Amino acid sequence: MNAGLTCDVIVMGAGASGLSASIEAADAGASVIVLEKNPMPGGSSRLSVGSINAAGSSLQKRAGIVDTPDEHFADMDHFMGPFAGRDNLELRRLLVDHAAESLEWLMSLGLSFYGPTADPPHRHPRMHNVLPNSRAYPYYLNRAAKSRGVDVRLDAPVLQILTGSDGAARGVLARIGGQTVEVLARSGVVLAAGDYSNDPDLKGRFRPELAAIPAINPTATGDGHRLGEALGARVVNGEVVFGPGLRFMEPARPSLVRRLPPSMGLGKLMQWALNRLPASLFRPFVMSFMTASLGPEASLLRAGAVLVNRDGQRFVDELVQPGLAIARQPGGHAWLVFDQRVATMFSKPPHYVSTAPGVAFAYLPDYQRHRADLYHRADSLAALAHSVGLPADALCAAIEQHNAARPDGVAGGVLQAPFYALGPLESRIVITDGGLAVNTRHQVLREDGSVIPRLYAAGAVGQGGALLAGNGHHIGWAVTSGRRAGRHAAQEAARA
Repeated sequence: MNAGLTCDVIVMGAGASGLSASIEAADAGASVIVLEKNPMPGGSSRLSVGSINAAGSSLQKRAGIVDTPDEHFADMDHFMGPFAGRDNLELRRLLVDHAAESLEWLMSLGLSFYGPTADPPHRHPRMHNVLPNSRAYPYYLNRAAKSRGVDVRLDAPVLQILTGSDGAARGVLARIGGQTVEVLARSGVVLAAGDYSNDPDLKGRFRPELAAIPAINPTATGDGHRLGEALGARVVNGEVVFGPGLRFMEPARPSLVRRLPPSMGLGKLMQWALNRLPASLFRPFVMSFMTASLGPEASLLRAGAVLVNRDGQRFVDELVQPGLAIARQPGGHAWLVFDQRVATMFSKPPHYVSTAPGVAFAYLPDYQRHRADLYHRADSLAALAHSVGLPADALCAAIEQHNAARPDGVAGGVLQAPFYALGPLESRIVITDGGLAVNTRHQVLREDGSVIPRLYAAGAVGQGGALLAGNGHHIGWAVTSGRRAGRHAAQEAARA
C-alpha cells in the first residue's frame, strides 16, 4: 500500500453533488480531497438537459412571477404517480426551500440560465435552463473547487470506507495512480457517487426486469450505495427507476450546442439574446441539440407508428412496455415505421416527435433537417427497407400483417405512401431514485435508523427516499444536498 493522504473532508465523486459539497466544505475552512473514478469530472450532470426548477428565483422576480416554495412543494405531488405516499417529505421540503438559493449560488460561480419557462403541471413558470449546455456544471464547479484549494483526483476510484472502533467513517481506500492509497479524513466522508442506473446487480435486486438494460450514463454503477450498505446502511425506494426510455442513437459528431464551450461570456450573450430576440432566430440552434439528445414521444406510437427490429419484424405491441422489448432485440435496436398520415400529423403543432420541457418542440421536418442519419422516406415499403438497411420482404410482410389486424383495416394502419422510418432507437435507463437513507443533516443511517458517524451522502446516492420525478429536480437536489452535506461535514472538522 502506498503512503497515505490526510485531509478534513473526503468527497467521493466529482459530479454536481460532489463538487458542490467540496466547495462548501472548503468555504467553511476544511481541507478537502475529491476522489473521482472517471478521467473527467461531471458525472450524470454532464449528460443531462441541465434544467433546475426553483421557486422564488431572481429570474422569476425579474419576470414578475410570484412563486413560493410552498407552491412548488404542492406541485410535486402531481408527479408521484404509483409511488404517491412514499416520498420523504422532509427532504422534499429541503429541496424546494433551498432550490432558489442553490440556483443563485450557481450563478454566482459563473453559470448562466435562461427562463423561467413553463413546465406544466407546475402552476408557475419555474424551469431554469442552463446555458450554453450542461457541461457548464462540471466546468464552473470544478473551477470553483480548485480555486479554493480542493484537491481533485481523477481516475481515483474508492474501494472501501475505513471505520474506527466506534463505527465512524475515518477515511477510504482508493486507487490513485495505479496504487492502493489510504486517504484519512479528520472529519468525515461525503458519498456523492451518483445512481445505479447502469449496475445490473442493484437493478436486478430491485427491478429484475430492468437489470440488463443499459443506462444513459454508463459509469453510474452504484458504487456509493454498495459502500454504504457494507457499513449497514439501507437503500430507500430502490425500485423507483426512470425508464426504460426510448432514445435515438447519438450522432457520430456531437451537436453544435454540445460542442459549445462553457464560457461565461457566451452564456451571458445567449441569455441576453434569448430574452430579447425573436425565438425563431434560435430555433435551428436549439433543434440541433434536441434532435441529437432526445427520443420520440409515446404519442407517435399511439398515432400508429410501428416498431420493427433489424430483421424487419414487428416484435411488440407498441403501447405495452416497448422499451423492455427493444432491449431484447438484435443489437438492442429498433426503427419507427409510419405513413404519410402520421408524418403529416407530426410535422406541426400540436403533435411533436420529441420535446425538452420548457425548451422547445421538435417535429418531423426538424429531424429531416438536423438528423439525416435517422430520417428515411420512400415511395414504397420495399424502397424504405432498402434505405434503412432492413430486409424488404420481412418488412413488407410485417406491415401487411399489422394492417390486416386493424379492426377496420384502416385506422392506425401504415397505408398511405410515402412511407417513413426514424431510427435506430435504443432503450435506456435514465436514472434511479433509490438512495441511502439519510437524515436532514445528510448523515447516512443504518437499518435501525441510527447514524453512521462522520458518513454523509448527497445527490442520487443520498436521496434518502426523496422522489424527484418531473423535470429539473435531480440537479436541483444534487446541488442543494451536496452543498448542505459538505457544510455539515466541515462542521464536524471544526468540532474535531
